[in-house]
This record gives sequence, structure tokens and C-alpha cells, in this order.
Amino acid sequence: MIDFEDTESLITLRDWLRFAVSRFNESKLFFGHGSDNAFDEAAYLILHTLHLPLDRLDPFLDASLTHAEAEQVKAVIERRVRDRVPAAYLTHEAWLAEHRFYVDERVIVPRSFIAELLPEQLSPWIESPDDVTRALDMCTGSGCLGILAALAFPNATLDAVDLSRDALAVAARNVADYGLQARIELIESDLFAALQGRTYDLILSNPPYVNAESVATLPLEYQAEPALALGSGADGLDATRQILAQAKTHLNPGGLLVVEIGHNRDVLEAAYPALPFTWLETESGDQFVFMLRQEDLPNAA
Repeated sequence: MIDFEDTESLITLRDWLRFAVSRFNESKLFFGHGSDNAFDEAAYLILHTLHLPLDRLDPFLDASLTHAEAEQVKAVIERRVRDRVPAAYLTHEAWLAEHRFYVDERVIVPRSFIAELLPEQLSPWIESPDDVTRALDMCTGSGCLGILAALAFPNATLDAVDLSRDALAVAARNVADYGLQARIELIESDLFAALQGRTYDLILSNPPYVNAESVATLPLEYQAEPALALGSGADGLDATRQILAQAKTHLNPGGLLVVEIGHNRDVLEAAYPALPFTWLETESGDQFVFMLRQEDLPNAA
């Protein structure tokens, strides 16, 4: 059991940062919700707790903490270690493509390769971004991709869909934070079930895609996220299959479907050998996001 009581000798921010890094490493925490190592996560949590700029650690390292500040910092470090709560749930914020979003335990912590592609307006696949007037964010969660799409395509109105009413409540808060209520409609729906008659120039989706074997071995930090947003059947493709089966009906001629599928490229291509997938390049490679045009999609059953 890690001792959090003997901390009276910790005076400065530097002291608390060292203590946090030691406890994080000792506890073998998993990092994957905004940082990838103990030092960066400890610095972020401490700076956020003390209401200091997140990008300026050095000027404050030798500043002494008040008793109240020390208690707040100790509490957040202790909860991260003992409960294995993702940092984003402790701070109620996550960053994606340099944009901040409110998050809590009702939604998956935002992380998407698609977010990398939106600042470039999906160039060169979309030749005239101003012509994108209707878009869909399927499995919106916190609403992050829908918001980023609205910022990337200023002439578009969007539908942001999720099966979880709780997730849509979080998305509503983020949509309001960005002042996009007039352009983004939040819809409770099991994929396309509530979208009869609606068509789009662009459909984006970061659906659940973790296979059953991987779900069973997820670190505790990922188990803190909604299970509905993670697993998708034995091979991780249940939701993607439904999207592929119905997307053509909801895309305008020439429209694009862009879907993130994690590490499932080989499985997907084996399941759909006739589909001409285009794999979009991200910082981590071309294994994670595919694109299909409306004309290349299968007809709905």
C-alpha cells in the first residue's frame, strides 16, 4: 500500500512533482489519455490543480504551495493512483487537435486519428470544402469530431449521433461551449436508426472497435470508460459492418465516408475484399482510418 500520509516535507511544486512521478511509476499506471509517461501526466495534473498555465512549468517549480494547495494536489495524485482514474476525468478536460473539450465518466476520453485530418479539410479528397453543407458525426460521444468538422467546414450543418443519452448531454455542453447550437443537431440514435431520409456530403465515424479479446485485457484506466464506447463484438467490427451496410443510403452522390477502426485493417480488408478502401495517412501511419466514396459502398440490404 502506497503511503500518502507522510508528505509534510513536500514544500515546493518541484517536491510534489517528484513525489507524483515516483508514485505513478511505483503504481505502474497506464498512460494513454493525453500523455504517455509519468512526468508529463504529473506535471499536467499539478499545473491544472493549481490553476497555472499548462505550458509553463519551469517558472513555478520552486514556488511553495499553501497548505490548501498541497492538500488539493495530494488528493488528485492519490485518486489517480488508488482509483486508476484517467487524468481527463480528474480535470474534466481533454485536448484534441489543440481544442479543449469537457469530459467526464459518461463519455470516452476523446482520441481520434480523424481529428488530425480535419484541419486540412480532408484534402485532397474534398476539392471544395465550401460545398460541404451537410455532415454527420456518427458515434459522437463528447461531440468532439462534430465540433471539429463544423470548424473545418464553415458552410456545413451537422448531425451528431450517439446511442447514449448521457454522452449526448456531455456533447451538448461542448457544442454550447463552442457556440455551435445553430449548426449541430444532437440526435439519440442506434447508428442510422433515427436518420431516415437524411443525407450528407460527409459522414465521419469513430465507432467502438475494440475486439473482445482486447476488451478482456484492457488496463484499469480504459475500464473506467463507458463499455458501450469501446467493444464491438468478437473482432471489433460489429458497428463498422452496420455503418458500411447503411452508409450509401445516407450519402449524397460523391459523398465521403470516413471511419476509424484502430488496428483492424487486416481483418476489415479480409471481410470486404471487393471494397476499394482508401487508407488515410496519419502521424502514426495509414492503418487506422479508411475512406470510401458513396459510389463504392455496397447497396443497403
